[in-house]
Amino acid sequence: MDDISLLSYSHSLELSTIVSVIIEAIMSAHTLPDLPYSYDALEPFISRQIMELHHKKHHQTYVNALNAAEASYAKSSTPRERIALQAALKFNGGGHINHSLFWKNLAPASSEGKGNGGSLKAGPLKEAIEQTFGSLDALKKEFNATTAGIQGSGWGWLGLNPSTKRLEVTTTANQDPLLTHIPIIGVDIWEHAFYLQYLNVKVDYLNAIWSVINFEEAERRFTEGLSSSKL
Repeated sequence: MDDISLLSYSHSLELSTIVSVIIEAIMSAHTLPDLPYSYDALEPFISRQIMELHHKKHHQTYVNALNAAEASYAKSSTPRERIALQAALKFNGGGHINHSLFWKNLAPASSEGKGNGGSLKAGPLKEAIEQTFGSLDALKKEFNATTAGIQGSGWGWLGLNPSTKRLEVTTTANQDPLLTHIPIIGVDIWEHAFYLQYLNVKVDYLNAIWSVINFEEAERRFTEGLSSSKL
């Protein structure tokens, strides 16, 4: 099971079970994934400075801490030692999974003539968004309001409910991975994702990021999610 496949789990899990699933997915040393674009490719919506710090420093820290926690877990010999490591495995494993998904979730903006970011073309995802929310603008409004309401740090998600096969807006706290839904779009709302550019105005960041959302990647996840939810 790879890191992103973990997110297709469709039921709510207790801490110990989440850790067990993460351990199953991460039994080898992890490395920082390369970005599929340059650090300045998302400007002016996300600055080069933010992208470099976010990727090279913050995500790298989760990778390092995850490898260390996993190594300690492998060496542990008592249930007490393993229980003590569960929080670190969950936090850093979730941080690595979420960020690995997040980078693919973004693309240079089509409005800047650089890429396909922000462009939702006709297809299954657009149809599902319009069926559920009425329009893309209505989705953005609900998503931004819900995500801006997170107290402290966390993630905003557009997820596919595997039971109803409908799109839903939801959130997770801290670095918790999304396990109740199949993730279609995820947005990091930790301050390190936006503060250097948008200061404390989370809404400005949330409005801007839609210009660099990779809807082609989102549609791929959506169609794969529909297929997997039928199994």
